[in-house]
Amino acid sequence: MSKRDAVFPPGRQALYDKHRYSAAIRSGNLLFVSGQVGSREDGSPEPDFAAQVRQAFDRLNAVLQAAGCSFDDVVDVTTFHTDPETQFETVMAVRDSVIGAPPYPNWTAVGVTWLAGFDFEIKVIARIPEPA
Repeated sequence: MSKRDAVFPPGRQALYDKHRYSAAIRSGNLLFVSGQVGSREDGSPEPDFAAQVRQAFDRLNAVLQAAGCSFDDVVDVTTFHTDPETQFETVMAVRDSVIGAPPYPNWTAVGVTWLAGFDFEIKVIARIPEPA
């Protein structure tokens, strides 16, 4: 059995170690990115919802870049929302600014009751581009 090929963005390694998970795992030509949240540098939730969503997408972007990927390589998105009905418009505004033009990736949005103090989380699967 092969060892996991973990990917980490620069910085924040202590938070990944503390919570015992990898930012992403490469498997063949796919990248499986763990859920990213809008946290401050110390790992605590950003209280402003719009800023929390933006930070989650920024953290996701950092993980994608660490693996040589971009949002153009994302094929599947799962988002978690503590109050989807009131949060959806804010999430869509941020999403539209980073995901780009059609064709869009798959996307599943899930309403949840708990995200460890956060109100939004995003995880993706991306294809890893072939070397040029």
